[in-house]
Formats: sequence, C-alpha cells, structure tokens
Amino acid sequence: MEAAPIRDQHGDIALVPFAERHLEGAHRLSRALVWPFRREDWAFALTVGRGFVLERAGAVIGTAIWFPNGESHASVGMIIVDGAEQGRGYGARLFDELLDAAKGRSILLNATPEGRGLYERRGFRAIGMIEQRQGVLPGRHEAPPENVVRPMRPDEFDALARLDRAASGRERTAMLQRLVAAGETFVLLRNGEPAGYAISRLFGRGHVVGPVAAESPAAARLLIEAALSRLEGRFVRIDPPVDAGLGSWLDEIGLPQMSDALTMVLGTVEPTGPARLFAPSNQSFL
Repeated sequence: MEAAPIRDQHGDIALVPFAERHLEGAHRLSRALVWPFRREDWAFALTVGRGFVLERAGAVIGTAIWFPNGESHASVGMIIVDGAEQGRGYGARLFDELLDAAKGRSILLNATPEGRGLYERRGFRAIGMIEQRQGVLPGRHEAPPENVVRPMRPDEFDALARLDRAASGRERTAMLQRLVAAGETFVLLRNGEPAGYAISRLFGRGHVVGPVAAESPAAARLLIEAALSRLEGRFVRIDPPVDAGLGSWLDEIGLPQMSDALTMVLGTVEPTGPARLFAPSNQSFL
C-alpha cells in the first residue's frame, strides 16, 4: 500500500502498513503512555498480525494491529495514538482501516473506557470483562504431578489446536504455533490425552501466563500452577475473565487485580467447549 496523505489543520500525516522500520517508533509510543510492551513484544505482534501506522515527517504517531484467526475471525489491538496527537480523530482513522482490512470477519477486542464509545458506534457489543492481574510472584509453587500436567510434546500440537478451536470458537493455529515456539507450553492430561493447556512466555515486565484453556477453574489452576512453578520471584501477569472463578485464588498467591477491560465483539463467536478460555495470550491478541 502506498503512503496515503491525510491533510488537516495539524499538518500532513501518512497512513502506511506497519513494517519493521516502525518498531522503534512504536516502542517509543508505548513507553510514553506507560504501556508495558517491550520492543520484542512489538516485533512478535508483527509476526502474527498485520498493522497500520500513522506517520508525520517519518515519526510514528499512531499504531494499530489486527490478528487473523483463520478466515472467519480476527482480533484487534495495540491501538495507540501519541498523547500530543489525541483528540484529532486519528484513533478512529486507524481503527476504521483495521475494520476495512478485516472486513467479513467477526472481530474481537478488549476495550478501555476511552475507546468504548468508538467501538459501540462501529457496532461492537460487550460480551464480558477481563481483569489484569500481576505482581512479583512470592514464594514457591509446586508443579502438579507429571501424570496430571506436564510440558507439551511436539506430537501433541494438533490436539492442542483442536482444543483451542473448541475453547475459543476461532481458528488460531498459526498464532498458537508462534506462541508455543516463543514460550513453554503445559498440557493437562485425561487418560493420557491433552484436555487443557497453558502457555507461559516472556512479555512486558516479566512473564505472561496465557492462553489458558481448560474445562473448569480447578483444571485451569493446575495448569497455571505448573507455569508458576518455574517463575518464583519473577514478575507475572495473567488476564482472566471476571467470571473465571480464579479471582480469590489469584489474590491469595500475590497476583492482585490492577485494572480491567471490556471484551467486545462485532459479529459472533461460538465456542463449542467443553473447554473454555481462562486467560488470553494478552489483551491485544485475545
């Protein structure tokens, strides 16, 4: 796509595809707004998503990325506009470009209070709430026995992808391959077969645990405990749905709620279960 000039009273800017050359500028934006993304997190997002950047005189002043989930679904996130440029419609311009790029798909996002009105005007509706829980993990967590939860074997990936499709209602195989390669994956076993999974990887200020897919809060806890057993004394983040049944336990183990976000959808998402998602990979990827 060629650079598209956008002229207004604040000077010319250009809307262009998000490319590797924009990573440093995107990272500067997120640091200025105290978002936890590392440069490596931006680079990872670019391997699993497609995005747009607003530039003025070569400087990045806005970003937005969408993440394909097969041919029928997508998620959107990492929508940032420079604080000095806000209030000029640039966020809406970026978001509309994402909607056009993902046209024909059902689209998921996690909304801040500031963005909710824009998303509602575009037809999104609320379907849930997630919490941001994080902290330096105190104490040691014992991993469940290996006949209950253990690291995933390479030959189990297809089973994990099928489980994720049932839990999320979306085709996320390509993203899962990248997440598995980037982190450590644990599987919950039933009769020797995977019945749940969790991925732990470096992200932001430390480690994020997610996605987590399981059939019950008790099963999700076992998977999370396996991940936490490797993370004593480290900064950990997990973003469970409010109704996941994990809140009191996460408080007890030193991962308090810091904020929340409204999960919204344009279209439909229809998980088939019996597993459900107890945490996303992060609030942008869902």
